[in-house]
This record gives sequence, structure tokens and C-alpha cells, in this order.
Amino acid sequence: MTWRVDFSDQTDKFLRKNNVSSDSISELIVKVLRKLQGENMNVAMGKLKGAWAGFYKIRSGRLRIIAAFNFDHKKVRVEVIDWRGSVYKK
Repeated sequence: MTWRVDFSDQTDKFLRKNNVSSDSISELIVKVLRKLQGENMNVAMGKLKGAWAGFYKIRSGRLRIIAAFNFDHKKVRVEVIDWRGSVYKK
């Protein structure tokens, strides 16, 4: 079974507005999944705390991605994509 990646409305709007491809985001998600499975991948990611508990952050340059991983159903929900200064404001 392959993983399914869902994007929120905010992420779709950000991708269109800033001319970022969803394929590049999906590639980062695949790297994170491989890292979470124990492979040695070069990707900056970590668990979030507080209001974003249960989510992971993925850093790529100035871009920040907040996503939730459902390992039981093999789904990834990308909640927020934004630039570094304003991504963590909920």
C-alpha cells in the first residue's frame, strides 16, 4: 500500500500563489517517511509541541511545512506551508 498525501486548502493556495510544485513537497514527504522508518536521510524535520502537538515540521530553506502522519492508514495531511516567519502562527 502506498502513502496518500492530502493538502489543505491553505497549502493549495500557497503553492499556486508562490509557484511551488506539489511534487517538490511530496518528495520532501517521502524523505521524511524514509527517515521515520530508520533510513539515514538528510532532511530537517522534528516533532512539534504545544498547539501543534502531533504534527511534524519539515524545513527546506526558508520554506516550512507542517504535516500530520497517520501510520495506521498510511496518510499524510499537509496542514500548512509558509515561509519561516509566519508558519507556526495558528
